[in-house]
Amino acid sequence: MNRQAKRAMQRQQRAGGERPSAPARRRQAVEQKKRERTGFRQFLREVRQELNKVNWPDRRQMLIYTTVVLVTVVVLTSFVFALDFVIGKGIFTVFGIE
Repeated sequence: MNRQAKRAMQRQQRAGGERPSAPARRRQAVEQKKRERTGFRQFLREVRQELNKVNWPDRRQMLIYTTVVLVTVVVLTSFVFALDFVIGKGIFTVFGIE
């Protein structure tokens, strides 16, 4: 809570106001909402509704995405292997270990 909100709450209390300030009302609403628990069925129903809103990729897009991921993994793995091999050979040559 910032200074401005605290000052507004103090003014409200000094004035003897009956209505709580907006931040206090919001806080009360959030606390009340936290106390309410949704049931398991309601949770599953809401999850299903949200999943229906998702724009799922079609088969062609999935094949393309999978191919891109596999090619990227192979290329990066090869690059790291080559780097490790070259650095290892260099270190062994410098220290004369064979």
